[in-house]
Amino acid sequence: MSGGSVERVRAALAAAGHADTIQAFPEGTRSAADAAAAVGCDVAQIAKSIIFRAGGQAVLVITSGANRVDMAKVAAATTFHVKRADGGWVRDVTGFAIGGVAPIAHLTPPVVLVDEDLFALGRIWAAAGSPMHVFETTAEDLLRMSGGRRADVKEVV
Repeated sequence: MSGGSVERVRAALAAAGHADTIQAFPEGTRSAADAAAAVGCDVAQIAKSIIFRAGGQAVLVITSGANRVDMAKVAAATTFHVKRADGGWVRDVTGFAIGGVAPIAHLTPPVVLVDEDLFALGRIWAAAGSPMHVFETTAEDLLRMSGGRRADVKEVV
């Protein structure tokens, strides 16, 4: 399945006029820490794609790898009651397995929030459809390609 998912992301990048920056890392990029180690960047520069469920609607939060998402802030920003989504539902709705959820090219378009913290960074890396593929981009490009909006979603500890 991951080959098709990666190709779906590649096609979405091309359709958006974004360079094909997808790279494969056989050691895996399933977690933000794994991805940062593979790429050789700070964990904050990994754009995690986290899917929440609001009834039948998917809510995608693209957040910095250094942050935890505050579900109350997500609910306030979307006006939806959100809950964590299980892996099977995520795969059915997005077409991606957890660990490889890309911020673009979802089977069903989600409501998208992009973490304000990502905009303070230059280059960032996001999952490209599999737990071994990432692509390099910017927060501005992710915002444009995902059709999302900027939001403060960080959990304050």
